[in-house]
Parts: sequence; C-alpha cells; structure tokens
Amino acid sequence: MERKNKTTDTAKCVHCHICREACAFLSKYGIDIGDADRLNELAYHCFLCGRCSEICPEGIDGRGVVAGMRRDQVGQDNGAFVNKKYKRMISEKKDYLYRNYRHVTKGSILFPGCNFPSLYPRTTKALASLLREEAGIGTVYECCGKPIADIGMENQEKVITETIDRRLCKEGVTEVITLCPNCYGYLSGRISAKVVNIYEKLKELGLGCRIKGGGLLFKPCPDREKEEWMTDIAFFLENECGQAENIQCCGLGGNAGVLEPELSRAFAAGLKDYPGAVYTYCGSCVGNLTRNGCRQVRHILPEILGTNEKPDTAKSLINRMKTKHL
Repeated sequence: MERKNKTTDTAKCVHCHICREACAFLSKYGIDIGDADRLNELAYHCFLCGRCSEICPEGIDGRGVVAGMRRDQVGQDNGAFVNKKYKRMISEKKDYLYRNYRHVTKGSILFPGCNFPSLYPRTTKALASLLREEAGIGTVYECCGKPIADIGMENQEKVITETIDRRLCKEGVTEVITLCPNCYGYLSGRISAKVVNIYEKLKELGLGCRIKGGGLLFKPCPDREKEEWMTDIAFFLENECGQAENIQCCGLGGNAGVLEPELSRAFAAGLKDYPGAVYTYCGSCVGNLTRNGCRQVRHILPEILGTNEKPDTAKSLINRMKTKHL
C-alpha cells in the first residue's frame, strides 16, 4: 500500500450513510467513513475488509484511510499501543518464529503462509510432497508480513518484505506459489519474484481433481473485488457455487477482533444455518468461521487434493510451530 496519507479523502464524504449501512463496525458506532476524528479514535476497531471502499459513491478508499490512520498512530506513540494490544502476535510475526527455508529450490517455491499449515498440516505436507515429486518445487515456511502491516508497523513491515525478497533472490527464486489470498495480494509487487496462486499452478501442472461444488462460495476480503483467483478455482468446480452475500467478513480482518470480539463472532451468524457446503479458499476464513459455529465451511484446496482434511482449530498453534522442523 502506498505511504501517501489518505485521510484527506474523508473530506469527500457526503454522509449518505451507505458505508454505515453495509458495515457492522461503522453501524455500531453510528459513523461514516467521513467522520475522520471519531474514525481515527476507532481505527483499530475496523476490520479493514474494504466493503466501504467497494460501495462508496464518492470513491473514498475507506480501507486505505484507516490503514493510514494506524500507521500515523504507530509513528506518534512509537508503537506503544500496538505493542500492548498485539503483543502475542507481534512476538510471533515480527521476526517470524517458525521460519523454515531448508527446502527452498531455485525457480519456483511453494509459500503456504502462516494460517493454512496451522489448520491443514496433513494437506500442507501432501501438497509440498506432490509439487516436489512432480515439478521439483520446494517449500518455504514464512510469514508474508501482512499481519504486521495491518496494525500499522510500517517500518517493520518493510524490513520483513525486504528480508524475504533478499533471501528469495539469493536462492534464485523467480516464482512464489501462494495458498493464501492475503499473501498473494500483499507480496505481489513487493518482492522481485512473480507471485501466483496455487490453483493456477495446479491447473498448469495438470494436478488435482475436480470437485462437486455447488453450495455457497465465501470470497475472502482481499479477493472480493478483483476476483483474481476465481477463474482458476472455477476450473476445479463441476457446479457453480452461489455467493455468500450476507456476511461482511470472517472476523479476522485487520486484527480488529482483539478490540471487537463480539462483532468478530457475530459475522459467522449469516452462515451458521446454511444447510449445504460453504466453500472458501482462505485458511484464516475457514478457521475463524469454524471456531464460531460454521461447521459446514470447507477449504477448496483439501477437496481438490483429495485429502478431505478438516480444519484443526484445536491445535493450530502447535501445527504452525511444527513447520519450523519440517
């Protein structure tokens, strides 16, 4: 995201309340994206889902506004607030504790990210083995830096991405295959290597099977507007899925659940009673929706690979820790 302070965009707000009506956070506090002073006070309560940016008739990038406010606040208090409220996350992600480059290969590498391996350890191992055997593709276990970026730690975010880029360049990596739309969106343009999604790569290599599909598809926030992953995913679906329209966010966006736990849990209510399968392609979404009662949510990748693994929400941290020693 560009460093330009976007808070001046709030002056374009005509207070039509369209964003407020579409966003549980704005609705709770009775504000619009143009209420800059109050929004600044509540910047860490926003889920950064981008819904306001999608629908604003004046073209205000609400997500960019709030992200800029967070960066400014970190600069003003030297990170005191985020270091207090996000201490556990920062301790893990700032200098990723479970980094593992032992299986890096020149050319293409698989980049599973943080959340998918923590929820689907068996599928992660199966995919890493499949890509190595079929295409000589290695695996790197690393955090892309987006969690740190989302809380406004701009200087550290740059250190993370620059360090990843140097390491990959040194190893001769030219293509990074992502499992997570957040990793994909965040790393694209920030590292030298080409960033692709796993479904594009599986299709290219002729791997994976088609699945029944149908039911509902819940699109994760970073891919909701551009739908860059959907063409590749559709190739693996025998039946088109309907769209899960009545849920704003999975509840993990922007790390806002720390300050808005009730809103975070409430997002899942829109899917709890759906009788069929709900597909998504984001590990974070699967994890949080499952924890909040949506047991019918399925990640598309284990279905395509035939592992049919269920999300291991009970041991997610332990599973993530194990990636350091794979």
